[in-house]
Amino acid sequence: MQTLTPKVLVIGAGTGGYVAGIRCGQLGLDTILVDGGDGLGGTCLNVGCIPSKAIIHAANKFETVARAADGGTLGITASKPAVDLSKTVEWKDGIVRKLNGGVAALLKKARVKVIKGWAEFSDAKTCTVKTADGDITISAEHVILATGSEPVELPFLPFGGDVISSTEALALDKVPNKLVVVGGGYIGLELGIAYRKLGAEVAIVEMADRILPLYDKALTDPVAKWLTSHGVELHLGAKAGSFERGQLNITDKDGKALKLKADKVLVTVGRRPRTKGWGLENMGVAMAGPFVKIDKRCATSMRNVWAIGDLTGEPMLAHKGSAQGEVVAEIIAGHDKRFDPVTIAAVCFTEPEIVSAGLGPQDVEERDDVITAMFPFMAIGRALALEAGDDGGFVRVIASKTDHRILGIQAVGQHVSELSNSFAQMLEMGALLEDVAGVIHVHPTMGEAFHEASLRALGHAIHI
Repeated sequence: MQTLTPKVLVIGAGTGGYVAGIRCGQLGLDTILVDGGDGLGGTCLNVGCIPSKAIIHAANKFETVARAADGGTLGITASKPAVDLSKTVEWKDGIVRKLNGGVAALLKKARVKVIKGWAEFSDAKTCTVKTADGDITISAEHVILATGSEPVELPFLPFGGDVISSTEALALDKVPNKLVVVGGGYIGLELGIAYRKLGAEVAIVEMADRILPLYDKALTDPVAKWLTSHGVELHLGAKAGSFERGQLNITDKDGKALKLKADKVLVTVGRRPRTKGWGLENMGVAMAGPFVKIDKRCATSMRNVWAIGDLTGEPMLAHKGSAQGEVVAEIIAGHDKRFDPVTIAAVCFTEPEIVSAGLGPQDVEERDDVITAMFPFMAIGRALALEAGDDGGFVRVIASKTDHRILGIQAVGQHVSELSNSFAQMLEMGALLEDVAGVIHVHPTMGEAFHEASLRALGHAIHI
């Protein structure tokens, strides 16, 4: 059996693991990356963030042509469109392959050795990797755990056949006539909306009394309005049951039993850290509930064992894992670093999109020392030109009354995901309302709404 002894061993090739590997390589650390999951790029690149946004983009294109065929739009008419989902998925897979190749090239450039196989730890620093060419033992000075997460399976709705997770939803060869989505969070809504645009009849079953329950109602109302106006059935306060003979059993908010016809049932009730099957129990690290417990350095309770990404808890976001991976690599290389961000912005790629960074209304509702101001996209010329001004969208800022430091920024509207980095940057640099107000924002752009919301918080918005 071959034995390897690198300085750093990274377990998991997702957005946290491969970034950690590249940065370790850049810093001259002898590094091995073990890829035992979805492939280089992990869930995000292969069966999550990237492919889902590709399908959403294709769905948006199809909807635009469909509108042009149904009486025309913007003076444009077209013939009735058709979609060959297998070709759409083939296009999506091409994007994934291109990005896989890009990650592989970056790892090679950084001199990171990639081993394809499943690792199992016997102690905190030693594992056996089962590969196609036989077993390899690896004993490292430092171990970075980046095993990611996996979809939660309901015991009464096990995955298989016509009960699918988001992974299978991104690989269907045809649009289902009737799709029932169990779970009204961001994954279920993103995919449910995309399939509605592609022509499926969609129903959503959510236990909470509204969709996207982690966001405040003002942000989610425009999404709920879109769902209702586009014929999506909403069963809120409802519980899903078994799926039998093409029908999903549910209990509605009043306790009434209903049966929903479905060609496919998409279960999106959350994700859990991938902690089983690779010997975590043999490593002696402390846990924080279902997650691996870490400190501000992403260090576990075991010396020189580090953990990053979804394995370490909420928020389960790809960009959090990547940032943690860079921090850990630099610490191992001897730099004084901490993972202590002011904010980690989150985006829902729904219709319309939602962005949230920093504190929200629910976080400051008991406080009288904050200013909250909102500016609607209906007063922004660029939004109107993009047909993005009449969906109830807005930008909202929350700031301290005393020093005007910005505490939180939220937005809902078409294309607002592209504002997320600006929001995070302003919060990270400790910007004041005056800082945003003093920046000359390009006209015409969607970002003008951020400028105007800040001006409004200061009491002198121009365009409202």
